[in-house]
Amino acid sequence: MKALTITSPNNSIVEDVPEPVAGDNQVVVDVTRVGICGTDQEFFTGEMVYLHSNQAKYPVRIGHEWCGIVSEIGKGVNPKWLGQRVTGDTMLGCGTCYRCTSGRQHVCDDRYEIGVRNGWPGACAEKLLVPERALHLLPDSIDDAIGALIEPAGNSLRAVEAALAGPGKEILIYGTGTIGLLCAQLAQAAGANVHLVGRNERTIKLAHEIGIKNAGTDLIKPRTGFDGIIDATNHKSIPHEIVQAVEPGGRVVYIGISGEPSLIDSRDLALKDVTAVGILSASPGLKGAIEIFARGEVDPRPLIAATISLNEVHVVFMGKRPKGAGDGPKIHIDPRMK
Repeated sequence: MKALTITSPNNSIVEDVPEPVAGDNQVVVDVTRVGICGTDQEFFTGEMVYLHSNQAKYPVRIGHEWCGIVSEIGKGVNPKWLGQRVTGDTMLGCGTCYRCTSGRQHVCDDRYEIGVRNGWPGACAEKLLVPERALHLLPDSIDDAIGALIEPAGNSLRAVEAALAGPGKEILIYGTGTIGLLCAQLAQAAGANVHLVGRNERTIKLAHEIGIKNAGTDLIKPRTGFDGIIDATNHKSIPHEIVQAVEPGGRVVYIGISGEPSLIDSRDLALKDVTAVGILSASPGLKGAIEIFARGEVDPRPLIAATISLNEVHVVFMGKRPKGAGDGPKIHIDPRMK
């Protein structure tokens, strides 16, 4: 089968690799759509932290935002999965440690991350190997475009819930990338008054088009201040800034990760009685994201700028937008495209 492999910093190829074979409690999925994430870009540039902590190494088969159809099942797998449209969890814990058995498999020390950590091949390929326990069924109301946005949406939903977004709450989101825009959509759907700050005029324009009225490059503080603030950027100064900007007793949520250390004075947290929450993965939010999209409460499809083939990915990694791309921050891949 065809698969995209990053071989070294700034080098990627589409190559023929052996098709996966479903082992015990595993399935093979024919991939119909996969998203390019900032993590994938960091693997391409060599900045990804796992490359420097020996939890990943080249060559890397990327792709962790995906959906597809189960085409093969291994021994012990429920036959109901065969032929079903699915997406799945990126985080694959060992299943036996205390974290895994207490519902926190996404922070298992020995976890694999599909297309990211410890060498589990990703979904930028025609087929993907996945454990049955990681699968989530997609209802007919969720198409492939939305199906491959479930993973970033699960992360975003967790961030929005951590900020306690709800009716009457003033929620500020820094960053107008995919996560920031999804957070804005989900927080607004929860009834919050959403404020979105970014630097990209194209995605700010898109935010207005999808109904986020208070979006711009400048921070306009509401009379009552911000009850919760989400950092969906990779800028090292924002973690400190949002602690200063949040109301006493409020919440700050960190889902963006800077390539450099970010400094927060814990005295600011304590003296303002602020709760700080870090979000690592979509795992606990996948089910909720599927339900919200299935009900039509949020339509994330405008965030997709273009859908390309595996052969076009290298050009995108080099910073060029596909011909005819829309304003959205997300690029999708259809491995079936020639």
